[in-house]
Amino acid sequence: MKKVKSKTQLTPLELSEYLDQLLLVDHFKDFCPNGLQVQGKKHIRLIVSGVTASRALIEKAIRMHADAILVHHGWFWKNDEPVITGQLHDRLKLLMDHEINLFAYHLPLDAHPTLGNNASLAKELGFKTLGKAPHQELIFWGELGEDYAKGVNLGQLSVKIERVLKRKPLVIGKTNQKIKRIAWCTGAAQGYFKEAVKLGVDAYLSGEISEQTTHLARESGLAYIAAGHHATERYGVQSLGKHLQEHFGIAHHFIDIDNPV
Repeated sequence: MKKVKSKTQLTPLELSEYLDQLLLVDHFKDFCPNGLQVQGKKHIRLIVSGVTASRALIEKAIRMHADAILVHHGWFWKNDEPVITGQLHDRLKLLMDHEINLFAYHLPLDAHPTLGNNASLAKELGFKTLGKAPHQELIFWGELGEDYAKGVNLGQLSVKIERVLKRKPLVIGKTNQKIKRIAWCTGAAQGYFKEAVKLGVDAYLSGEISEQTTHLARESGLAYIAAGHHATERYGVQSLGKHLQEHFGIAHHFIDIDNPV
């Protein structure tokens, strides 16, 4: 694959410092380290972004001659075994053999007010953000925007979501239920459902759903929309990558590794 040229170059430290400040990394209690997770080349001219630092993403980044990979789901999670063996070893070896830097931002990327997953998903789906719930400001809430006809119901909303995200959502609620106000939090955020109930909205959208969430939704009357973990979190890294391209003049390319979850 032809190498993409950029106008300038950055050091990993310069990029790490900029992203840490932009995303307010120190404000979050997270389940993994945010920032530069694996050091690579001394200068960055091309960044490849993706949702998860999988082997498939790394292999495609290698073919593009990327200097850095930017993801939402990186490595070294709190519940992981503290050893580098098996799949992690194979992924890490690929990165280090090709001297590719790995940057990962989890909760800070979810919460950013303009570039984050929640903000970017709202733009894609036409939601108008009015506020955030206090829990690390991860749950956004607002109204359906001008893209929606007045009096839209849950069935019509689910059709719009499927069309935009290219994935049929799992919906708990009555199809004819009117939706005016909605809360959302991308990824595996079904655990925040009770917080969404307190916001007094008509529906809550997340990426995943658990067994108990179905009962909570039915009993509360709050519609639940599970639109896909990967599908709802494709947009933050794209927004962030485009921002870096415009701000620094470095090249950026998003790679979507299909994931049905």
